[in-house]
Amino acid sequence: MRGYAAAASVLLIAGCTTGPSLETRGQVTTPPGDSGHLTVGSAGFTESDLLAQMYALLLNHAGYRSSILTVANRELYEPALESGQIDVVPEYAATFADWLNAKTHGAGAPPAGSPDLAATMRAVRELAAPRGLTVLDPGRAVVQNAFAVTRAYARRHHVKTLGDLGRSGLKVRLAAGDECVRRPYCAPGLKKTYGIDITVVDPKGVGTLQAKRAVQSGRDQMVLTTTTDPTLDEFGLVLLDDDKHLQNADYVVPVLNRARAGDARVTKALGALNSVLTTQDLASMNRRVDSWRRLPEDVARNYLQDKGLLK
Repeated sequence: MRGYAAAASVLLIAGCTTGPSLETRGQVTTPPGDSGHLTVGSAGFTESDLLAQMYALLLNHAGYRSSILTVANRELYEPALESGQIDVVPEYAATFADWLNAKTHGAGAPPAGSPDLAATMRAVRELAAPRGLTVLDPGRAVVQNAFAVTRAYARRHHVKTLGDLGRSGLKVRLAAGDECVRRPYCAPGLKKTYGIDITVVDPKGVGTLQAKRAVQSGRDQMVLTTTTDPTLDEFGLVLLDDDKHLQNADYVVPVLNRARAGDARVTKALGALNSVLTTQDLASMNRRVDSWRRLPEDVARNYLQDKGLLK
């Protein structure tokens, strides 16, 4: 999920039960727990917190005692997952595949993730297995880079997809992070795949308030954000469909420490979420936390109850 907000390097504790201890100088130090306790990792941003809360609640419902450990840095939580200090984390298939691939084969290795979900899942599982990790099946929720324009712009120019925008021949100022100039999934990919004429990348960040306001005001025509951005309606923005599948298959997947959490009961408990959770559901829950100031645990619990996964 390349466009998502960068995780901070600080470590925090959050949990629906008492969480394990943490070394604040940057090293996870909690020892593996007993067989009835499972630690769920969160990467510290709203969506990861929500997913971790749902995982913990489902595991509790399945008879485990769970806690949540927030480690806002993949360089720390992935080794902790391998060692059993963390038992399960929510991840994004293509991004995690690329991360494991770089860790295994070096930073210059060709990407392992792709827009092809089946190929991405094969790659991430092959990379995860030697590390004692199991990647469960993806559900329906996918969190990708996405591009939005104002509703008025979409109506005026009759564009619903990125393909429509490319065929229109319109010149586009894009509000995005400055790395968009060189990232294959951003400006270069928009031109190569869709023929979109990106005249300027306005370096206002990925889905930031400033970036959305720039498009809302007409300074820029399009903004880089994510498919689960909860605030698009507030700015009168709509996503353009990635109709040629430029973006990678960043479906939400649970990743487990196989020795500690690889049993069928865990797989069944977490798999129950697959049949109901959608990209739109995640966006709605993000809105409740970020805009309505609800607690992630309360939003997660209400969602699972509404879907009949919790009593």
